[in-house]
Amino acid sequence: MTLERITSKIVQASNLMRTAESTVALTGAGISTPSGIPDFRSAGSGLWELFNPMEVASLTAFRYNPEKFFEWARPLATTILNAQPNSAHLALAQLEKAGYLKGIITQNIDNLHFRAGSQRVLEIHGHLRNATCINCFRKVQITSQMEDFVHKEIIPRCESCGGIFKPDFVLFGEQLPFEVVKEARKWIQSSTLILVLGSSLEVIPVAYYPIDALNAGARLIIINNEQTYLDERADIIFHEDIEDILPKLAAEVLDERTNGG
Repeated sequence: MTLERITSKIVQASNLMRTAESTVALTGAGISTPSGIPDFRSAGSGLWELFNPMEVASLTAFRYNPEKFFEWARPLATTILNAQPNSAHLALAQLEKAGYLKGIITQNIDNLHFRAGSQRVLEIHGHLRNATCINCFRKVQITSQMEDFVHKEIIPRCESCGGIFKPDFVLFGEQLPFEVVKEARKWIQSSTLILVLGSSLEVIPVAYYPIDALNAGARLIIINNEQTYLDERADIIFHEDIEDILPKLAAEVLDERTNGG
């Protein structure tokens, strides 16, 4: 796509954002890969090309062999703890602060949206900030334990009963957090514009979230390197690097000269 064509589409997308009553962003792994966090499914680099997810990242596998889970999780946790928000994360925080974005529904567990300054973030697949003991179900913040795990290979254990802590991100075979999902559906159903950012829309039920909004008349902008099943219903599509497009889109939306300021 030519630079002129990209610029024209950015202007069109910014006009949609400025006039939308309620814009919700749905983010996937692609928004964090520029920060060095690998996704799970891409050919040649996806984590599931190297590991069978049911053997290392399912709830059953964790209960029967938590040590194997932590052996798999340590490099990923190290990468996440060392990662920094990129310009795409920062662009979303700027749009939220300026009132052009209701909030973010993310499939990511890396905490980068919050660290970039976003305030309204629904983490559908959980996060690494907290953990739950698999024996006594005690919930704790595990920031220091995660540091010990990453740097000293110490598996986090409950001080009360000695059970192993499971980080509060969703494993295969585990239910999504009910209240988070309930709120996310409310956001989607009341939205007039959906931004799909760095998501291939292959993981259900999140992949189906935009359908409700589209059927109610919402508009759709997609920024993702690969095609998605909703491309044919999108108003504007960018199959480009999200770090190239999203900051430019935010800058156009926030530009006072083109925004009547």
